[in-house]
Amino acid sequence: MLRFSTPKVVAIVATVLIGLLLAVPSMMSADQRLALRQSLPGWVPSWIVPTRAIVLGLDLQGGSHVLLEVDVPDFMRTQATQLRDDVRRVFREARVAPQGGIQLLPRGVQVRVTDADDREKVLPRLRELAQPISNAILGQTGAREIEITEAPDGLIQLVYSEEGSRERIRRAAEQAMEVLRRRVDALGTTEPNIQRQGADRILVQVPGLQDPQRLKEILGRTAKLEFRLVADQPTGDVDLLPSRDAGGQRIPVERRVIVEGADLTDAQPAFDQRTNEPIVNFRFNIRGAQRFGQATTENVGRPLAIVLDNEVISAPRIQTPITGGAGQISGRFTVQQANDLAVLLRAGALPAKLTIVEERTVGPGLGQDSIEAGQLALVVGTLLVAAFMIGTYGFLGFIAVVAVLINVGLIFGVLSVLQATLTLPGIAGILLTIGMAVDSNVLIYERIREEARLGRSAALSMDQGFVRALGTIVDANFTTLLAGAILFFLGTGPVRGFAVTLSIGIITTVFTAYTVTKLLLATWYRYARPKAITF
Repeated sequence: MLRFSTPKVVAIVATVLIGLLLAVPSMMSADQRLALRQSLPGWVPSWIVPTRAIVLGLDLQGGSHVLLEVDVPDFMRTQATQLRDDVRRVFREARVAPQGGIQLLPRGVQVRVTDADDREKVLPRLRELAQPISNAILGQTGAREIEITEAPDGLIQLVYSEEGSRERIRRAAEQAMEVLRRRVDALGTTEPNIQRQGADRILVQVPGLQDPQRLKEILGRTAKLEFRLVADQPTGDVDLLPSRDAGGQRIPVERRVIVEGADLTDAQPAFDQRTNEPIVNFRFNIRGAQRFGQATTENVGRPLAIVLDNEVISAPRIQTPITGGAGQISGRFTVQQANDLAVLLRAGALPAKLTIVEERTVGPGLGQDSIEAGQLALVVGTLLVAAFMIGTYGFLGFIAVVAVLINVGLIFGVLSVLQATLTLPGIAGILLTIGMAVDSNVLIYERIREEARLGRSAALSMDQGFVRALGTIVDANFTTLLAGAILFFLGTGPVRGFAVTLSIGIITTVFTAYTVTKLLLATWYRYARPKAITF
């Protein structure tokens, strides 16, 4: 088994060299990587000289950490309002007038229908609103999102069940995660960490971003954009909303929404050519353009309110029909406000209001201290391991140390290719990998020592040592890899970072133990030709 064919040697050496080459950019500064990229001739493909480096986590390079929570009472009120609209539509289609109107409850609505014939008309249609809860794994669970109860006096209540409420909140949190991801990506940051914590909380970590206030403004805004007509008088079906142009004074706005932000296809910051003020140019999809064009054609001369999160940011008067599907939003913005508004509109509105539960900022100085502490731990750990191996196994221990160093280089190379985020727990995973890699070599060397004590030759001792240690090493590393997979899928944040580096380290450890270490020993044996193995 100590004989290696030429293709096998070439494959092992090429794999090691490529892995180490991929790890080199992580040892360089950002300026050095940029200079390297710019120095490449135009005819050289970028993949030949790797320039991708490991992304440092929040605890290593500093940045902003924000934990948000879905405002459940506000979200359920919104769901109840939507349910009221659906119930109103059912009564309108059935041509039934409810007594006393439709009343809102904390998690639903109630309506009174005293006439038995009218109840028979609306109840089957109301039951259609109570859809079964669907689970991505189990399918339909049999439970209903909405529970419908009927009292003898004709009072009908439609209330979201506990299961239905939890399912709605879960879906809102998942949708909010995607919206937040688009918003953070638009800021130009690198490798943000956005993940759910529990049923209604979302963790956002943005390494390198030292402006937590701007991050909070971007994340916390619901960004619900609506185009409504300004009402002639504050009576009827209208809302009194604060106006930014009027210094917070409330103006009457019709509740009927002409077009929503969901119909936007693009939003970009720009400058008004007449006033040179920052504005936001927007464009509708086909459905939005048609509705906007029809509304502006029918209401020439009336003010059109542009409402963002229940605030009128501007209310220009419709001079001519706008049928091109494009327009602009002005509201005495600063340049950054216009940029942020464009980001919010492009990313879409949040499905629920989010409140900030926890926030903190890690300064770059503290991150640098963490890097230095991690480097010191790696160096000290590696030196202690090297001293033990060389002191115990002599020159063969030195070969094992070389294999372990190659193993660490391969870990950094794989992390660079995956653009993984390295955190302090990740460094701990690398340290643990060093110990496990040495453990594999110890198992091999002890098996070789046992074979040598039985009087076998050096070649046969090394050959049998690798063969007999294989089962133990594979079993030990497989169980550890399984534990790493469980940590990755069930853990969050730093735990997942630890699991990633540990799992990668296990794979590279098995590779180096049974290819690199064996190749180095075979090369040494070819030139030294020892008659027996002695430690």
